[in-house]
Amino acid sequence: MNNLDLRVFIGILATFVTLLFAVFIFTVKSENKLSNRLFGVFLLLSSIEMSGFFVHDFIPTSLSMIMLKNNNYYLLTPVFYFYVCSVCYSNFKLEKKHLWHLLPFIIGNIAMMPRFYFGSDQVLEEVSKDTIHTWEVIFMHLSMHLQSVFYYVMSLVALKRAKNIFYENHSGNRIQAYKWLYQIVMFWIVIFCIALVKNILKYSDVEEKIFSWSQVILIFSVLLVTCWYILKALNNPELFKGVDSHTKLTKDLLNENEEKGENDEIIERLKVFMDTEKPYLNPSLSIRNLAQQMKIPSRELSIAINHDLKQHFFDFVNEYRIKKAMQLLTDKNQPKLTVLEILYEVGFNSKSSFNTAFKKYTSLTPTQYRKKV
Repeated sequence: MNNLDLRVFIGILATFVTLLFAVFIFTVKSENKLSNRLFGVFLLLSSIEMSGFFVHDFIPTSLSMIMLKNNNYYLLTPVFYFYVCSVCYSNFKLEKKHLWHLLPFIIGNIAMMPRFYFGSDQVLEEVSKDTIHTWEVIFMHLSMHLQSVFYYVMSLVALKRAKNIFYENHSGNRIQAYKWLYQIVMFWIVIFCIALVKNILKYSDVEEKIFSWSQVILIFSVLLVTCWYILKALNNPELFKGVDSHTKLTKDLLNENEEKGENDEIIERLKVFMDTEKPYLNPSLSIRNLAQQMKIPSRELSIAINHDLKQHFFDFVNEYRIKKAMQLLTDKNQPKLTVLEILYEVGFNSKSSFNTAFKKYTSLTPTQYRKKV
């Protein structure tokens, strides 16, 4: 099988799998409807983009239709960014103000109108002789690459803020969702880099065979990431549950707070409350829940923990959970307690997150700690 056949085969397979998964995303019942719809649209746009690698080999396509298909990419990265925001923030909604994200798509199509969309047969014949060196196509490539860099950076910024909000206000296992989403963003950044190299090769004096292989690698990468995403989604259908984007970080609360001194009284009350009431046993404990139980403002509690104790709320709560787990692991009255039973009892709901946290505090796995002690 030569690289042309391989490109067509993988292109058809990747397009089929992506379309199939898009249909699944649109039809599956989920609490995260907006996230599902946005990712479904992203997959549909991706399948249209990938079809360009093989459809011309089977169906005669006009130059104007090819350019219209190529301009579809202007919608791809904004939709992906919206998807990231919808997963990170539970209160994210599409609003009229988001319409400005259509500007690159509109400008890109306007640039194509004079010669590619509405040009005469003579004009089309002229530009088709050396399409990739026309100013419209060069502008399209440059603007799309700049747009991609912008939206991928914005996606990483959104992730970082959501992660900080989570660490300062929540203690559950949802942090794994942000790590997974970060991996997805990084995978698509890698794919973008591969596409960038492919386009550079297109404008370089390299053999056609090398350029064809770059196309094969690009399509195969998209196929791998899509399949990986499908497996993750099927195994973890309720993995994502975002935080409130209006939640303020501790540094913002400090800027608003005139009294920035130590909250000694709150910290003492907190330590006593944690030891006596053991709120950390609740897997979904948040700083708002804890503040309500202690009957103090959540902003003051947030400053006390995240600033004065110099710990994220996430780490603060997990420290109590790990100490309790260490007691249970060495409790001679309960020697038959399994590690799985212990992790659920102390407030964790995932073995991987429990092992990670336990090793962070003790440098040992729970099993190693039990044997050593």
